[in-house]
Amino acid sequence: MAAVLVGVELATGTFYLLAVGAAFVIGGLVAWLGFEGWVQFAIASAASVAGVAAAHRWRKSRAQTPQMPGLDIGQTVKVIEWRENGAARVQYRGSYWDAELATPQTPRHEAMVIKEMRGSVLVLTVPHK
Repeated sequence: MAAVLVGVELATGTFYLLAVGAAFVIGGLVAWLGFEGWVQFAIASAASVAGVAAAHRWRKSRAQTPQMPGLDIGQTVKVIEWRENGAARVQYRGSYWDAELATPQTPRHEAMVIKEMRGSVLVLTVPHK
């Protein structure tokens, strides 16, 4: 049974069946050592649960969610007010937003472009001509 599960695993590539197949092998080794049936089952079950949990954790750590660029990046905003610390209040999409300059050297204009977003704060740069 372990060989069948490992063979099916090679076709799917998820590592879950590999963990269960390895647990079957461990259960078989416990049986070969002469332990009773309930001990074989308990050890194989524990190994299966541990293996599936480890496979899940490994897969989750390797999963990469693709980052979609924000739809707001590159959009022009109208600056309503500049503050002394470089922050600004801008009008965008019919409401007012807090904004800050991308760098302290970024020149201040009435119309700026959204470079990125940090939470709900817009990071601004000069528009390209």
